[in-house]
Amino acid sequence: MLWPFNHFRKPRLTPPGTIEAIYGMIVTQAREPMFYRDLGVPDTVNGRFDLLLLHLWLLLRRLRTVQRATELSQALFDRFCEDMDDNLREMGVGDQTVPKRMRAFGEAFYGRVQAYDQAMEGDGEALAAAICKNILNGTGMDQARQLAAYARATEADLGRTDEAALLGASFKFPPAFREDVTP
Repeated sequence: MLWPFNHFRKPRLTPPGTIEAIYGMIVTQAREPMFYRDLGVPDTVNGRFDLLLLHLWLLLRRLRTVQRATELSQALFDRFCEDMDDNLREMGVGDQTVPKRMRAFGEAFYGRVQAYDQAMEGDGEALAAAICKNILNGTGMDQARQLAAYARATEADLGRTDEAALLGASFKFPPAFREDVTP
């Protein structure tokens, strides 16, 4: 049955399954063992959250340059929020506490986006310092420099990725560590 108000909805520009595919790529990349084993990211709920945010930010940063990506960007952010909500509930967080924790996630997301965006405009040390503070809990500046180099290389790779590939979920994140990436 068609609802009488369906004709007021804007048509979806993003093909079905695209959001899940892209979000799945973000999650898969953020779970790459090398980040935890070799680059000092704490293998904790917070460490995984922060690495997920880093990858989401990198992709959303690239999508800002794509004219038709507003809906996709919003849908990715919404999927991230849905995932965080689901994870909280799976961890046993009560219904009354979930909104407070979600607000904290939102603040963390926007705070890190602002910090990383500002740091990307500066020198390599600014991004490493932001990563050290937000992902590595203020320790491990050498690993932070490697993560910053990875983030810059990932931004460059995503920048070379065709817009159609981005919008159609037919791209890949670069390897977590490449020999040609130096801090």
